[in-house]
Amino acid sequence: MAIRKPTPEDLKRLAEANHFELAEDELEGYQLMISALFDSYDVLDQMPETKEPLKYPDRDSGMRPTLEMDPYNAILRQCRLPGASGGKLNGKRIGLKNNINVAGMPMTCASKVLEGYIPETDATIVTRLLDAGGDVVALMNLDNFAYSGAGDTSSFGPTLNPHNTDHLAGGSSGGSAAALYYDYIDMTIGGDQGGSIRIPASFCGVVGHKPTHGLVPYTGIVGIDNTFDHTGPMTRTVADAALMLEVLAGKDPLDPRQGEVPVQAYTESLGLGAGGIRIGVLQEGFGLPESEADVDAGVQKALGILGELGAQQELVSVPFHQRSAGIVWSLISEGGTAALRSNGLGHGWAGVYNVGLADAMGKGLKAQSKDLSPQAKLVLLVGSYMTDQYNGRMYAKAQNARRDLRKAYDNLLERYDVLAMPTTPMKAHRNDANSDSGAILTHGWDMTSNTAPFNMTGHPAISIPCGKSNGLPIGLMLVGKHFDDAMVLRVANAFEQHTNWESL
Repeated sequence: MAIRKPTPEDLKRLAEANHFELAEDELEGYQLMISALFDSYDVLDQMPETKEPLKYPDRDSGMRPTLEMDPYNAILRQCRLPGASGGKLNGKRIGLKNNINVAGMPMTCASKVLEGYIPETDATIVTRLLDAGGDVVALMNLDNFAYSGAGDTSSFGPTLNPHNTDHLAGGSSGGSAAALYYDYIDMTIGGDQGGSIRIPASFCGVVGHKPTHGLVPYTGIVGIDNTFDHTGPMTRTVADAALMLEVLAGKDPLDPRQGEVPVQAYTESLGLGAGGIRIGVLQEGFGLPESEADVDAGVQKALGILGELGAQQELVSVPFHQRSAGIVWSLISEGGTAALRSNGLGHGWAGVYNVGLADAMGKGLKAQSKDLSPQAKLVLLVGSYMTDQYNGRMYAKAQNARRDLRKAYDNLLERYDVLAMPTTPMKAHRNDANSDSGAILTHGWDMTSNTAPFNMTGHPAISIPCGKSNGLPIGLMLVGKHFDDAMVLRVANAFEQHTNWESL
């Protein structure tokens, strides 16, 4: 089918939208030139796309599980995709956040906007998991297009907290956290743009590791902004997170987000203990306006245990930490708006582009934008306004300010092996089906004060459960030097091996 050429009325409208006018006597010249250009588009449209054959074609897209099989509403689809017959993850049953391409299986990003979209290729990390012997058995629920940290904006319903189903699992990777309480799932993958691995890990009492930015390829995953999109492991134990990271990490020629990618033998760092480790306890991570006293106390108690294990600790300060919200919000609002306006493509980078996703998202946004979450709508409203009225100046300023924020943490990490603070200032939010849009907006982002800055700086950060209060988990976050994920995992493992967090 030929690409439809713009009419004179289209050209007048487009000129006005781009702040110039076309006189009647100009239109004929433009139409002649456009006609020739569109002949070239027709040629391009007929070119076949080069697609590699699926390495693991034996797969079954399955179906939505029953409530009995999935009482936490953590899973959008039970499926069957067996991996290689041997490897580091041999026989491990894996769940994938449903913003990750799996060929032949619906990918919705938990939004009706992508209803009916089925990818034709596997994300790079899916192939790596299968190569290592893992079996993909489930596609996980998440917040609508990953724009909330609460766990209640999915078009398929909220993900519930395994410790108390009156509370939420957190987001956006809530399904990836809650499903770890099912005995038929061994490990999962989450995604993190402002805390979306670590927040549900904290709320649900599991391990969630946000790797150094660029360590794990993002090819074939729907994101918000290339400069702070992360994907990584969510597991029951630190050892499993380290094992999974060994499989996921490394250079992908198809991912231009990556520069040099130094990898480590992450599992070999486990068991080295906390003796002599230097921990900087970040003062600004405690006592926030939204902090719950029992969360701060629980994290301090956990740090006391690390001290007993031989870690040296000092209280440290990064005033910029509490002033980073402007950077975070500017990047998420304008970066997210650019991603949505470009139908998930982005522009100006040299990696693999998802043609089918762009087409599906473009059609879906035109037809069903009303079904976007309140957070996604707010991002579009504010991001569009700031870009249109301030010409991207604040986004550019925020990108530049990221270097100053990164340097502030790097200066401390020259003297300390890890920084420590609560993952989230509070425990899991209550699930209130009657929340209005204002409440959904507020509680969707009020837990990101400690997590989001490290998306902007790219430092590795892990959340591990370190206690319980009123029946709900508390998370301790450890942050390390760029590409020293092994140290973060080492310290987390030392704590985990010497404590029963549920009894603290």
